Amino acid sequence: MSVRFFNSLTRSREPFLPLEPGRVRMYACGPTVYNFAHIGNFRTFVFVDALRRHLKWRGYELLHVMNLTDVDDKIIRDARAAGLPLREFTEKYIRHFWEDADALGIERPEVAPRATEHIPEMIALIGRLTRCGCAYHSDGSTYFRIASFPRYGALSGGKLAGNVAGASERVEADEYEKDDARDFALWKRSQPDEPAWDSPLGPGRPGWHIECSAMAMKYLGESLDIHCGGVDLMFPHHENEIAQSEGATGKPFAKYWLHAEHLLVNGRKMSKREGNYYTLRDLLERGYAARAVRYALVAVPYRKPLNFTLEGVEAAERRLKRLNETVRRLREAKSVVAEAADDAATTIAQARKAFGAAMDDDLNTAEALAAVAQLETAVNIALTRGELSEPFKRTALAAFDDVQTVLGILDPPEEALLDAAVEALIAERMAARQARNFARADAIRAQLAAQGVLLEDGKDGTRWRRA
Repeated sequence: MSVRFFNSLTRSREPFLPLEPGRVRMYACGPTVYNFAHIGNFRTFVFVDALRRHLKWRGYELLHVMNLTDVDDKIIRDARAAGLPLREFTEKYIRHFWEDADALGIERPEVAPRATEHIPEMIALIGRLTRCGCAYHSDGSTYFRIASFPRYGALSGGKLAGNVAGASERVEADEYEKDDARDFALWKRSQPDEPAWDSPLGPGRPGWHIECSAMAMKYLGESLDIHCGGVDLMFPHHENEIAQSEGATGKPFAKYWLHAEHLLVNGRKMSKREGNYYTLRDLLERGYAARAVRYALVAVPYRKPLNFTLEGVEAAERRLKRLNETVRRLREAKSVVAEAADDAATTIAQARKAFGAAMDDDLNTAEALAAVAQLETAVNIALTRGELSEPFKRTALAAFDDVQTVLGILDPPEEALLDAAVEALIAERMAARQARNFARADAIRAQLAAQGVLLEDGKDGTRWRRA
C-alpha cells in the first residue's frame, strides 16, 4: 500500500507522490516565541514529528524546515513589558521550546530558521510582489492586493469575506490605509519604541505571513511537497502564504497541505479563564511522564479533534507501563524452542504489516496502536506458554523497533538510568537552581521526565519516582 494523505487543498485522500522521487521537502509552521508552548501547540508538533518519522521510516530523504517566529505584535508587547530587548526576550522561550520538544521525543527539524535572521529574504520577496502588481505601498506600509490573486480562498473554502483587517493581521483595524479592507500587511511601518529594520520599503518590520513564505522558499525552493500545521492556521495564515508565494513565482507553492485538528481539554476550548490551560511543564509538575503525554497526543489520528484529559494521560501511563514491561520481558527472555508456532509467527507478521498500513493510511495512529496491541498479545502468549523461539523474538523485537521509530512512545533500553545517576542529576539541578541557572534546572527536569523519572519539589527537598 502506498503512503496516502488527506490533502486539505483538494479535500481528498491522495497517494503521496513527491515532486522529486525519494526526496521530500516539508515545511511546518513553528512556535511564536513569547511564552511557553501549550499542550494544544504540542498536539500539532507531535503530529508533525510522527509525519517526519514515518516518511523517513518509509525510506524518503527528508528536508524538514520549521520556522521560529521571533518578531510579531505579541512578542513586542511582552518584551516591552518585561523591559528586555527583543532578542534576549525571545531567546529564553526558544530555549524552553526545545527543552519541551526534547522531553516529548520530538525530533529536531533539519532547519529551524528565525524570522529576524531572514529580513533580507522577506524584503526581496515583497519587492517581487510589488513589481508584479500584487503588492502596493500606503502610508509607510506595504500590503498584498488580494484582488490580484483570483484563486484566493481555495485552501480554506472561500472565506474571503472574513479576511478583514484585524482578522488577518495582529494589528488594530484602523492603523493603516488600505485599498481594500481584505488586503493584508506584508511590511508594517515602524512605530515608536518598536523594533524596526531599514529597507527600501521604509523603516519597519515584516508582517506575520510573509515570514513563512520567505523562509520556506529559501530552504526548500519555490515549490515544496508538504506544508503542515494546525487547522487554526489554515485561514488566514496558510491562505495568505499561498497567495503571496504563488503571486510572486507563478508556481504552485505546496503540493500537499496537512492540518492537525483542534485540541480540547475536558471537552472545552483550552483557556486560562476556564482553568484548563496546560503547558507541558504544568503536566510534569503534576507528576505525569512526558512519554505518557506524547502517547495521549499521538493516540488520536491528527485529523480528529482530541479531547485531552488528565484521566487520559493517566490511562496512557498505565498503557505504556504494560507495553514497556512486555518489551522488557521479551528482550530479557531466552528462547526455549527451535521454531515459533505457525499461528504465533503469522500473528506477528500480520501485526507488523497492519502497523505500517495504518500509518501509510493518512497516519491512522489509532489503527496503528491497535496493531501494537495485537503484537503485544502475541508476545505475551508466547512468553507465558514457553513457546519463545529465537526467530520469533528477533521478528517481534524488530516490530517493536518499528513502533518506536515511527511513534516514539517506548522507553529505549539505553535510556534506563541507575538510581545513582538520577541522584547526581537531582543534585546538579539543585545547584543550578541555587545559582539561579533556571534554564539548566528546567533542562534536567525535562531530561529526567523523558526518561521516565518524575520529580516532586517540596519543603523537605526534591523526591523522585519512576513513572
